[in-house]
Parts: sequence; C-alpha cells; structure tokens
Amino acid sequence: MTVEHLDVLIIGAGLSGVGAAYHLQHGCPGKSFALLEARADLGGTWDLFRYPGVRSDSDMHTLGYSFRPWTEARAIADGPSILRYLRDTAAAYGIDRKIRFHHRVVTARYSSADARWTVDVVRSDTGEELQLTCDFLLGCTGYYRYDEGYTPRFAGTERFTGRIVHPQHWPADLDHAGKRVVVIGSGATAVTLLPAMATTAAHVTMLQRSPTWISSLPTDDPVAGVLRRWLPEGAAAAAVRWKNILFQLGIYQTSRRRPDMIKRLLRRALERQLPAGYDIERHFTPRYDPWDQRLCLAPDGDFFKAIRRGQASVVTDEIETFTETGLRLKSGDELAADIIVTATGLNLLLFGGIRMLVDDEEVQVSARKTYKGLMLEGVPNFAFALGYTNASWTLKADLTGEYVCRLLKHMDARGHRQCVPINDDSSMTERPLLDFGAGYVLRSLAMLPKQGSRAPWRLRMNYPSDLVSLRLGSVTDKAMRFA
Repeated sequence: MTVEHLDVLIIGAGLSGVGAAYHLQHGCPGKSFALLEARADLGGTWDLFRYPGVRSDSDMHTLGYSFRPWTEARAIADGPSILRYLRDTAAAYGIDRKIRFHHRVVTARYSSADARWTVDVVRSDTGEELQLTCDFLLGCTGYYRYDEGYTPRFAGTERFTGRIVHPQHWPADLDHAGKRVVVIGSGATAVTLLPAMATTAAHVTMLQRSPTWISSLPTDDPVAGVLRRWLPEGAAAAAVRWKNILFQLGIYQTSRRRPDMIKRLLRRALERQLPAGYDIERHFTPRYDPWDQRLCLAPDGDFFKAIRRGQASVVTDEIETFTETGLRLKSGDELAADIIVTATGLNLLLFGGIRMLVDDEEVQVSARKTYKGLMLEGVPNFAFALGYTNASWTLKADLTGEYVCRLLKHMDARGHRQCVPINDDSSMTERPLLDFGAGYVLRSLAMLPKQGSRAPWRLRMNYPSDLVSLRLGSVTDKAMRFA
C-alpha cells in the first residue's frame, strides 16, 4: 500500500485549523499540507452548536482573523454569521480544497529514527482505514468533546413527560413557541438561550444553583463605525482590533488586582438594567470574583430586557427531583415546564482524543508540561492551538500558526528534521494548565497537561506579551532541542 506523505498535517478544520492553514501557505508556501476533519463540514464549534441564539461572547474584531478582518457592523455575531465568515475565508484562500472531510484521526505515532509521524485515520462516512505520514503535526481540535456534553445525574428524569434537551445536541424539530421552558444552568449558554427563547416561549426560567457575573456590551461597536468613516479599511480594522485587545486586557487585569472595584461597576450596571427592587444579591452576585470564571455577555442587555418584559425570570435554588410536569426544588417550590434544557456545561477532550506515541511509548499528556502554551514537553514535531480564556481564542491561535511557520523555516534553513522541547530544570515546579474556575475546566484538570512556574513553560494569558515572544522572539532557546 502506498502511504501518502505531506510536510504538515493539520487536525481540525475549525477556527484554529483554517487560520493555521492560511499561515502555513502564506509563511511556508513550499510546504505540502492537508487538513483532516472528522466531521462533514468545516467550522468546528460554529458548525456543531445549533441552539437558539448561539453566538460568540468575544467581539468579532478579535475573534476574526488578523489577516482577514471582520467587516460587518455587528461586533457580537451569531453562530451562522461566524460560520459563513469561516467558509468565506476558507474559500477565499483556497483552504477549502485542502480539507479532507470525514477523516477522523485515531492514532499518531512518531519515529525519531525517521523524524516522521504516521497517522492512522478512519473514514467516518465509509469506515475505511488509511494511513498518512507527515514531518510535522499540528493539532487544531479545540478542547470540547463533540459527541457529548456534560449533564449531571438528576433524580426522576424518567418521570418527566416533556422534552429534555442538551444545547450541544439541539433537535431540529424542537418547537418552543408557547411552551414553558426551564433552562438549567447559569453560564454563557444559559445566558444566550434565555433571551433567544423568550421571544416566542410562554415563559423561560433560568434555574441556577449560584449566580454568574453578567456584563452588557453593544452588539454594534460605535467606535468601529467612526473609524471606518475616517480611516482606510486596513488601518481602521487594526485600530479597532487593538482597541478591543487592550480593553479586554485592561478589564481582566483590573479584575485580578482590584476585584471590588469591578464588582461595584457590574453591580451599578445591573441596577440600571433590572426592575426596581430586584434581588440582585441573591440572583446576580456570585461567590467568586470577576474573571475567576469568564464573564458572561448580554449583547445590548438582551438578557435583562427579557426579564423586564416579564418574558423570563431567574430562580436560584437546587433541584431535588424531576417530576411529571417539571421540577421540584430543595426549597419545596415547583417549576412547571414543557421543555427542560440542561445547559449544564461541556466535557473537555484534548487533541480530539487521539492516541499519541513517541518511539512506541504512549504519551501521557497529563504528565507533560506545555512549552510556550503550544507544544508538549518531550513530543517532537508537534504543536497545538490553545486559545485564551480571558480574550478571543483566535488571538493565540493566530500567533501559534505564525510561530509554527517560523519554527519550520528555521529548521529548513539549518537542515534540522526534528525539534523537541525538553525540560531539564529540576527546580521547575508544576501548576495546573488553566487557572480558571469554570466547571468544565475543574472537572478535567487531571487529564490536561501542566504548565511550569516560569518561561518558557508558563502559559501566559496575555496577548501583547505572547505577541512579542511568539512573533518576534527567537525560536531557539535552551529548552528547544534540534536534530
């Protein structure tokens, strides 16, 4: 059997994969590559999630690519608009012709003797098994598990006579018009679903165990509109992008250093948007500081408008059991429902669940540290895209694509076939990879790699700092070994 060989294989054709493909063909035009996508279409998260109102909670001036600025008026875009942007980007640069759909990577084995990866693939449409080889492997799989979301065990679910739905698997035939809906959860998905469903539902209740910090921003960026009128398109896009990057970073840093001040600002905003006398302390004042978990976003205050209009409400309580007609709470109260949506979170799955081996030894990802937040200790010729938790995912994914190109060009110029980060600093201490309090992160820390206590093993959630390091800094240091 003839095994096809490519210089680079990109796993995943979502936001990260399409961006990585652009950087590769732009920065290393002589390299052969392909994108292997397990699903039937590109888009990743933005093709998977179909629930009402699905949107980004990052502005599109930073979630969009640096090489193809977002030009629509809306800064906070819905899922279909983001998917259309991805498809248009892939088509504009010929990336769509490089994608091999229904190609699910099962195993990737690296041979140091050959300086080569052998990748086992299963065709999800036909069941056919095939192999590919490559010199460099780039994981752009995100970190969500696509086949299942997270749903805790609730007593009595079998008794409920209505429909129970998880947002990750939204049924196309679900009609919520005129129905009583209960959304279990208080994260970004629940905050998105409530106003989207409230427009036609009889009533929507968000049931939460504890509150989440919620902030409002305008859907359209007024500064972007002004800059577009006065500056050339490229200059306006760059200015808006940097304005938003610095604003996001400023809010995050202030939240870490002066949390009480940010709490006061958020509280005042809540008082302006909620009905007079609303119990903000109970329903909208979390036990944690802002940005211990990601701030939820309500574009144009849509979440609060639904509450003011009486279309929606928030209940803070715990579930005792599902009943035939809804939910009985631990307080003794009951919530009637025709539809119950379990917006209870996601499961993480790093690298798409691919089994990785180096010289026939299985890579235990949780026992490795990350190098510059984009490579794994002791794993040669492999990089991955991991976005920011405190800013737009694409900012770091873009830098990762650029860095990989710089690394490949450095290797070609010096005749190297292998690069591998090695930590031989015995005084280096380990830390969890993500210093983030979200439930889906806390549930998965044991399966994630670690970060070190200092560079280049420390994961920085700081775009300007990473920009200097990954775009301008050297690709050689004492931790990176070439052969």
